[in-house]
Amino acid sequence: MPFPEIAHTSAPVTESDADALVLALPPLDEQADVAGWPGITEMLSAVGFTGARGSVHRVFLPAVSSTPVVVVGTGSDPDVHALRDAAGTAVRVTTGFASLAVAAPLAPAEAWGALAEGAVMGGYRFAGYKGGTPKSRAERVTVHSSATPSAEEVAGVNALGRSLALVKDLVSTPAEWLSPADLAERAVEAVAGLPIEVEVLDEAELERQGFGGVLGVGQGSDRPPRVVRVEYSPADAERHVALVGKGITFDTGGLSLKPAASMVGMKYDMAGAATVLAVVQAAAALALPVRVSAWLCVADNMPSGRATRPGDVLRMLDGTTVEVLNTDAEGRLVLADGLVAASRTRPDAIVDVATLTGAIIVALGNRHTGVMGDDDAVADYLAAAERAGEAAWQLPLPAHMEDELDSPIADMQNAKIGDPSGGSLFAGLFLQRFVGRTGEEDDAPRIPWIHLDIAGSGTTKAAFGGTDKGPTAATVRSLVEYLRGSQR
Repeated sequence: MPFPEIAHTSAPVTESDADALVLALPPLDEQADVAGWPGITEMLSAVGFTGARGSVHRVFLPAVSSTPVVVVGTGSDPDVHALRDAAGTAVRVTTGFASLAVAAPLAPAEAWGALAEGAVMGGYRFAGYKGGTPKSRAERVTVHSSATPSAEEVAGVNALGRSLALVKDLVSTPAEWLSPADLAERAVEAVAGLPIEVEVLDEAELERQGFGGVLGVGQGSDRPPRVVRVEYSPADAERHVALVGKGITFDTGGLSLKPAASMVGMKYDMAGAATVLAVVQAAAALALPVRVSAWLCVADNMPSGRATRPGDVLRMLDGTTVEVLNTDAEGRLVLADGLVAASRTRPDAIVDVATLTGAIIVALGNRHTGVMGDDDAVADYLAAAERAGEAAWQLPLPAHMEDELDSPIADMQNAKIGDPSGGSLFAGLFLQRFVGRTGEEDDAPRIPWIHLDIAGSGTTKAAFGGTDKGPTAATVRSLVEYLRGSQR
């Protein structure tokens, strides 16, 4: 889990003993004199620096420092998101230095947090399986500003970096080495030493309790499924948020087999489970005053003589029967069990996270997370995502599509065969059926619920800001901010 250690100092960046200095600056034509950096305006003009967001130039300023200087553009009138992206970009592309010093001399002092967060994101690198010694990113990044953050605030950035790296490490690991049992073991290891309770349900216990969705998806694999419950419950918690994550360690599509090209990258299909695990880890490390529980619904979706067939009927944890018309619509089946289990604890809100539908990529592309659920709860999440600087967009749950869930032989069906319209909305409506109520009464309100489809945002083919190609750990920062906001 290689990510840089973050530190902060109020000393001038020119006094740093780091191997290289990083300056985040706006466009030259809007730039005032940079105090302590004589000659920098002329130097940057000479190398064509425009200050455009994400532009990076390496310069040498012997009149100021013998240390190499990397200048990254923030764009005009940069906000905290632009500064986070600038620091992330610079740390991501600057290799070969063990330590970096980062400063934004024209930004307000309180921007140190955005710079630090960008640095911890941009410095991540998957250890991987390549031979040789690739150029390394910095092992330590010190942010220089006149702010005076507490030791706990700096430690919080490192804790967040650890959780982001956890998601990226798990999602990057080939399925060969990450079976459902392996993922359960990694979950236990990830929260060791934190005030978190862990419970792992194996296939025998899943059958005894009636997790029909998880068992049905996993029954075609030689590697049996698991459900992992992790819970952080501080004594001062006044609110309980339950998280449910899709953890398909590899998705062949089952007997509804994917084409070969579509199967590439399906080790990523457990990103939702990795995300909710990381959020609980972060909540505990940050000592947030909110109870957070997470259900990781983990299975291998493989074809075999034991696999669920199209047309088979599965009985979910709450007794609902589902006719499985498409075994490649498996994520909603495991999430259904997780939503029922989470609902039984009567939390104040439930959030599920899943690489659920290809349709969400068609609708929103590869940066936005699709968000569905109760309007008030969704609004709270979208506000948190805006504060975190993560793209998200609300989609409807149209009542007129409810009839499409009907099955002639079961309570519902899991897919619309031959009709791709509104695929993400259909999946959201399916999940909504399994969200429980706030009380025993039949007319009790449904527990506030948010569905996050990260099929597009969970990975990227092109690096941006502090995010490298591959898994993005999308929604981790937004969910942490959502948990913080729940106490405001």
